[in-house]
Amino acid sequence: MSVLKVTNLTKKFGKFTALDNVNLEVNSGEIFGFIGPNGAGKSTTIRVLLGILKATSGDVKIFGKDAWSDAVEIHKRVAYVPGDVNLWPNLTGGEVIDLFVKLRGTNHKSRREELIKRFDLDPTKKCRTYSKGNRQKVALIAAFSSEADLYILDEPTSGLDPLMENIFQECVMEIKQKGKSVLLSSHILSEVEKLCDRVGIIRQGKMIETGSLSELRHLTRTQILLDTKEPVKNLQTLEGVHEIVKTEQGLSFQVDTEEMDQVIRHVSQFGVIKLESAPPTLEDLFMRHYEGTETSADTGVGGVK
Repeated sequence: MSVLKVTNLTKKFGKFTALDNVNLEVNSGEIFGFIGPNGAGKSTTIRVLLGILKATSGDVKIFGKDAWSDAVEIHKRVAYVPGDVNLWPNLTGGEVIDLFVKLRGTNHKSRREELIKRFDLDPTKKCRTYSKGNRQKVALIAAFSSEADLYILDEPTSGLDPLMENIFQECVMEIKQKGKSVLLSSHILSEVEKLCDRVGIIRQGKMIETGSLSELRHLTRTQILLDTKEPVKNLQTLEGVHEIVKTEQGLSFQVDTEEMDQVIRHVSQFGVIKLESAPPTLEDLFMRHYEGTETSADTGVGGVK
């Protein structure tokens, strides 16, 4: 069942079209990764979802209600973490967390204490003394302490160190296990790859790919390092082979994932001593879309960097 459904969402600012027929769906109990470069339209989409901006056209439904006209009702079941958190400078971190939790009508003191400990936050300090990372922690603790059904997280780990990123990922997996849904907008592709069930890529206000990671991996190439007893012949003539380079360890090249079987069959004739493959990552897919919309055999776009 879909918790969030966006159909043909268009948002214009004067003559500028920020969002152009965006379609997006987040199902119950699903973590959906929303990725794209700065200016692609991620934050504008999220502002429309939150009822801060009104769509020029299109249909935006959360829990089956209209994101603009039913915003107050929807917000009772949504937790939101922005990428740049502004807090009241004279309140302590603990006071801000308590305020947000009370606004939601929930009071899970043990959960709050546990999260403060896990995120290593000093809740007694005034917010004006906090670093960007600590302000981010306050927002995350407040969100994860609440009983929301949909978590909208817009670049939530910006400013967090790698250890805290791991804690964040654990918390996201915990809320997923409770059947909650997450829309995660992120630049950190390894984070999206670890957490998300499905991914949507937005570019210049348009959704260009949506699907599970396994569905999207066909767009990428796998890096192969190969050493054989005899020199490999006619490798360059095979369909789907790119960027062949001789190295001290043997041959390095890229293979379109769908052509892997026939390439392996071909090279096995020459006595394989060592074969290493680096699986395609979301980053490869991302680079393919943003370094050039289409790749050609000689560009190398989409390979492992």
